Amino acid sequence: MTLSAATPTSAPSASVLTPELLDRIRSRAAGYDSDNVFFSDDLDELRQAGYLTDRSLTRASSDQRILAAHAPATALGINMHLVWTGVARILRERGDDSLSWILDDAARGEVFAFGNSEPGNDLVLQDSITAAVPDGDGGYTFTGTKIFTSLSPAWTRLGIFGRDDSDPENPVLVHGFLLRSDDGFRILDDWNTLGQRATQSHTTVLDGAHIPADRIVRTVPVGPSADPFIFAIFAAFETLIAAVYAGIADRALELAVAAVQRRTSLKNGGKTYAQDPDIRWRIAEAALLVDAVGPHITQVAADVDGLVDHGRGWFRMLVGVKHHSTEAARVVVDQAIRVSGGSSYRADSELARLYRDVVAGMFHPSDPESVHATVATNLLGPID
Repeated sequence: MTLSAATPTSAPSASVLTPELLDRIRSRAAGYDSDNVFFSDDLDELRQAGYLTDRSLTRASSDQRILAAHAPATALGINMHLVWTGVARILRERGDDSLSWILDDAARGEVFAFGNSEPGNDLVLQDSITAAVPDGDGGYTFTGTKIFTSLSPAWTRLGIFGRDDSDPENPVLVHGFLLRSDDGFRILDDWNTLGQRATQSHTTVLDGAHIPADRIVRTVPVGPSADPFIFAIFAAFETLIAAVYAGIADRALELAVAAVQRRTSLKNGGKTYAQDPDIRWRIAEAALLVDAVGPHITQVAADVDGLVDHGRGWFRMLVGVKHHSTEAARVVVDQAIRVSGGSSYRADSELARLYRDVVAGMFHPSDPESVHATVATNLLGPID
């Protein structure tokens, strides 16, 4: 089938995502999901193809949208590696080479993961309930629990953070990287979720995990921070999350169009449902959402890459693109289910899997409540 020009169905020539590689990745997605196992073969192929290496946020988000249309959980898991390579690149482009080693490690095949989410911490990067205790030599020992640690079976470098209260009047948040070979952490076998199962985002328990000074990459005050490191995390994370869910929407629309062109209606004299005005309206409604999300992601990524200065408006833009994409994708998948008939309700159908996968979008930072608070604060100022 052919989609509109606004919907990317194949990777641009500069991408390593060849049609053959994408077909192999799609062919494995259902099995990973049903067996609740990690996308190990996908990761091996993507790493060998050079997919985990440095590139612009515009390029990475375009690639991730395409990858997600073929295997959403694989794309979401890979996102957490690409966030860190994105952070390193964003900082380097702004004159800060402190994390350029991440790009070198990624080029050598190291896999980075994102270990920041914590149970009960709705302040995300503004605070932490993980204790970071200084060792007196510039390093820290971390004790706490991290949840949704995607790539748990495969990461070799895990970015984490915690709170240092050694000066109670001036607590700070400490960011560093664990190595897989380090001691002091456990990965629980507890990933049994509704969707995005192949990410294998297990809980990571830090029990005195020590990071030496040379792997401590930032200390920032508790609370909102203007540090470029924090901006870079938000910029890479929110834009790449948006791209993954746009890819889910792309695939759902593709499946819906194919279904209504195939299904026939006795009520309409054996014509396909593509001739039914109500069905056509639903398809059009889904396409309008897809067409709006794409340019939004592209513009935000291009502004990050282009060093555009949006000042205080940046966080409004970044949470907005994530919210726009994840919410639109849920509606698109819902419309696709509605027009595709009862077969889409089967647990082993691709649309059913997309339906489960797309729900995860509401749980990624920033959640809808914090998104609206961020936008309102940008427009109206803080609440007195």
